[in-house]
Amino acid sequence: MTIASRLLPTFDEEFANSRKMLALVPEDKLGWKPHEKSMELGRLAWHLSDFPEWCLITFAQDSFALTEEAAAAIEGWKGKARADMPARFDADLPKARAALAAANDADMAHQWTIEWGGQKIIDDPREDVYRKWSMHHMIHHRAQLGVYLRLLGIPIPGFYGPSADEMPTNP
Repeated sequence: MTIASRLLPTFDEEFANSRKMLALVPEDKLGWKPHEKSMELGRLAWHLSDFPEWCLITFAQDSFALTEEAAAAIEGWKGKARADMPARFDADLPKARAALAAANDADMAHQWTIEWGGQKIIDDPREDVYRKWSMHHMIHHRAQLGVYLRLLGIPIPGFYGPSADEMPTNP
């Protein structure tokens, strides 16, 4: 069994969980943020919607150079509707899954780099890049989105069992 085939069930589960969260983002709160240092809800949801593409890039390329243009794309959420975020997520998800499924163990061991301003900031085997920068990073931002939604009074679905919103209340 290949590394990729062992990772596919978790891919399916975690990306489905992230998709559930994107579906809960309220249209009328995209500019809301819980603190002045926090990013806006729309920016966070847009970032979460980018993870299928990030996963695809991890398997389609051997490296990635962050540029000023790429950094400016973070603001690409402005002017978007809530529905654009799950649509963006859904557009790249099948391609990302296929790229992971096609990866052999040598692909997973291949060294992968990210550069910013000509300096390497990530230089790890592709498997580690996938785990840390596609999966763990996505799960981190999904949890962050959960806090935002909780603060807005939006019920949160359970992922690894029922959430507090799905449990019966105590009499």
